[in-house]
Amino acid sequence: MAPGLLFVYTDVGAGPVTEEDYHDWYDHEHGPARLTVPGLLGASRYQALDDLTPRWLALYQLSGPGVPDSPEYKAVLEGGSDRDKFIMSHLATLDRRIYEQISEDGPGGDGPAPVILAVANWVAPETVDEMTAWYEQEHIPMLLAVPGWRRIRRYRLVVPAPSGGSGAGFLSLSELAGPSVLEEPGYRAAVSTPWRDRMVSGALRRERRVLGFRNTFS
Repeated sequence: MAPGLLFVYTDVGAGPVTEEDYHDWYDHEHGPARLTVPGLLGASRYQALDDLTPRWLALYQLSGPGVPDSPEYKAVLEGGSDRDKFIMSHLATLDRRIYEQISEDGPGGDGPAPVILAVANWVAPETVDEMTAWYEQEHIPMLLAVPGWRRIRRYRLVVPAPSGGSGAGFLSLSELAGPSVLEEPGYRAAVSTPWRDRMVSGALRRERRVLGFRNTFS
C-alpha cells in the first residue's frame, strides 16, 4: 500500500474562536488525539508565508490513504470534547483532503522542512499522462537542481473524489531549505519553460501556496 497524506487547511476567520484558543486546541488536543490512531505516523503544522488564506495547514503522514476510514479514526472524531466540537463547527475554513503518494524524489532532510511549496492542480483525465511525463522528464529534475530544494513528493487526490467536470486531482509537495530558494535562477527557469506553461494553462484548477514550518505535536 502506498503512503497517504491527510492535508488540512484551516482558518478561524472572524468567528467566535480566538486565534490563541485555536492554536492551544490544535496543538494540545485536536492534533495529539489523532496521533493515537494506528497508521497515523506523524504530523506537522505550517503557516502561510504568501499572505493568502487559509493561513494554516496541517500535514498528517499516513501509512495508507484508508487510515481516516478506520474505526479507530472514526472513534476519535465521534469522541471529541465539547471544546473540540465547538471549534470544529465554528472554523471559517476546514478544507480536508486525503491523498495517496505516487512518487518521491530527492534526498530530503532531517525533520520537517522549514518551508514547503504546495501546488495542487486538477486536470482533465486525458492530460494526466502528459502531466506525469512533464513532472518526471523536465520539472522534477530542474527543481532538484536548484540549491536548497530538498525533496518532492507527488500525490493523487482520493477524497473528495472528483465529480462532474472537476477532473483528476494531484498535489506536488516540495520541501525547501528556506523561502529564498524560490528566488534562485534555477527555479525561475523551471517555471518558465514552454512545457510548463502548456500544463499550467491547461489545468482546470490550480493552487500554489508557500508555507513555513510552525510546529509538530505528539
